[in-house]
Amino acid sequence: MVEDNEREYGRSVNKNVLLKIVILGDGGVGKSCLMSRFISNHFDDHNFHTIGVEFMNKTTEVNGTQYTLQIWDTAGQERFKSLRTPFYRGTDICILAYAVDDRSSFQNIKMWLNEFLHYAGVKNGIEKFPFIVVGNKSDVSSKDREVTYDQLRQWCEDNKIGTYIETSAKTANNVVEAFSMAVQRWADLEQKAEKELRMLHHPDTVTLQGGNTMSGLRATCCSRFSNV
Repeated sequence: MVEDNEREYGRSVNKNVLLKIVILGDGGVGKSCLMSRFISNHFDDHNFHTIGVEFMNKTTEVNGTQYTLQIWDTAGQERFKSLRTPFYRGTDICILAYAVDDRSSFQNIKMWLNEFLHYAGVKNGIEKFPFIVVGNKSDVSSKDREVTYDQLRQWCEDNKIGTYIETSAKTANNVVEAFSMAVQRWADLEQKAEKELRMLHHPDTVTLQGGNTMSGLRATCCSRFSNV
């Protein structure tokens, strides 16, 4: 994560913005394949399950801004929980992944969401943190599909997550778009937080009610988490 002294109101003063992205989801949904496809445009149908945590970096451009994405792939198996949870803090973006041909992995998205909210220390509401839900393996045949796009959309609406997409790491469909959407969601929330902070620091022109309004603002990446 970008150091505190490199940010002003949540945005890096450098031209290249460093963002930490964590991919969560059950084992076998294709988290490693998504990361590999995005990083190197490579797909291996015989990828082994991630053991613990691994990460890769890639620099990309979204709407004219350069971002270095530090992407963390976490093991989906319960026995690796103690290894993955320390890496949640300091996360800028969380990708919740499931497989469209595995209903249980879709149902478990709620568990992954709650785990991240708890261990990452997100305090200001789901809608103020850049989550994206990704339904992978969209290339499967209709007879093998167990989760529809409408079910994805409805789940996200019910859980106040505004960014979601179906992808296929196998065919590369929507993989780059998924990461771009995630970064754009982060940028949109940062811009909104900056605007609210500017309003807070100009009380002569803006009337704020309710006393200390800072607690109601979306915390930026350096302050959205409680102290360790």
